[in-house]
Amino acid sequence: MSTIVTNAMQAYARAAQAGAATADPSNAAQAPAGDFASLVKDALGGAVEAGKEAETKSAQQIAGNGELVDVVTALTAAETTLDTIVAVRDRVISAYQEISRMPI
Repeated sequence: MSTIVTNAMQAYARAAQAGAATADPSNAAQAPAGDFASLVKDALGGAVEAGKEAETKSAQQIAGNGELVDVVTALTAAETTLDTIVAVRDRVISAYQEISRMPI
């Protein structure tokens, strides 16, 4: 993962903790630090799994053991997952850049 994305995720986590502390001081100690990072990690894991499933379905179709509809469905799901992750990445980078431009 690039440094910008890592820095953006850390900045988001700090901002989320600060917001939780401001809204409810008793809840600040209970907020986990890596919520957004674990969300991104899970999404990436899901994208990898969707890609593997698409490859498996494609291999089954080539071997004559699968249906073309299953291959198209798996490929579409993998593409949609990847598009979602790219969109989230772009938003995180945009948010990081906006935060870095804010005056201190």
